[in-house]
Amino acid sequence: MENLMFVYCSCKVIWTLLVTILGYASSLPVSDDSICTAEELAKYSIIFTGKWSQTAFPKQYPLYRPPAQWSSMLGVTHSSDYSMWKKNEYASNGVRDFAEKGEAWVLMKEIEEAGEKIQSVHGIFSAPAISSGTGQTSTELEVRSRHPLVSFVVRIVPSPDWFVGIDSLNLCEGDHWMEEVSVDLFPYDAGTDSGFTFSSPNFATIPQDTVTEITCSSPSHPANSFYYPKLKILPPIAQVTMVKLKKNQLGLPIPHLNQPAKSNEILDSISETPLDCEVSQWSSWGLCRGPCRKPGTKIRTRFVLLHPANNGTPCPNLDEETGCEPDNCV
Repeated sequence: MENLMFVYCSCKVIWTLLVTILGYASSLPVSDDSICTAEELAKYSIIFTGKWSQTAFPKQYPLYRPPAQWSSMLGVTHSSDYSMWKKNEYASNGVRDFAEKGEAWVLMKEIEEAGEKIQSVHGIFSAPAISSGTGQTSTELEVRSRHPLVSFVVRIVPSPDWFVGIDSLNLCEGDHWMEEVSVDLFPYDAGTDSGFTFSSPNFATIPQDTVTEITCSSPSHPANSFYYPKLKILPPIAQVTMVKLKKNQLGLPIPHLNQPAKSNEILDSISETPLDCEVSQWSSWGLCRGPCRKPGTKIRTRFVLLHPANNGTPCPNLDEETGCEPDNCV
């Protein structure tokens, strides 16, 4: 009888543990791509639009050596087992080289190795560079039900280690692919260089910091090229649009009717960011000038650090005069 009771208790304990484990497993989050039941393959046109204009970003806007521009786009379609870059995590050596120098070899090697080891990458895509801050570039990409995520990076040129991009955007919605999606893009700091301005010299961040979003108030330093303390948020510096391509009767992909035309002209409205004048501290007072035994005057000056733009606060007076008594008067 005691043996039977022992067996019964043991079975009850095992059953309880099994139910608990199964319940825990069912409560685990499901990866983004595991629930994609759409058709096996989909092709998209991806259009990158630069919105980095002097009107939208007047502070320290690069006009030469080199002027504002965008690097080529490097992207990948993948599963949730792979990550090109993530906010608040450390950038890989490949992302560092791309963000700092625009060199893609190490990053491409990292992508290829991830695809070979865990089959997490379906394909790599790239689009040509844009030689100005505003303009468009485009290419095509291919996603599969097992690899429905899209990631890419585009370097901001010139900059210390700044870039824009997308991290693991899922183009699959359950049993179908999204027809069209547009995403506003904002600048990121790769955390590998400590420069504050577009033209800062190379100064490695030691120890390396994580990837962070650059905002109008962070880094909170007046020297920061994106520092606009009167704004709540920065205007988008770029935008990306992905449009699903359809097939005609010959089996050739044709663009969606809403696909924007490839052009170097940006047709939509451009944000105007007001930039207030910034001036230096006053100099010391100059010598008192005037005739002996009569009131004289002395002057102090300051200079413009940053000229106003887009109806920003104008500059105040740059010199100031006050009365004085001449010294050493003979």
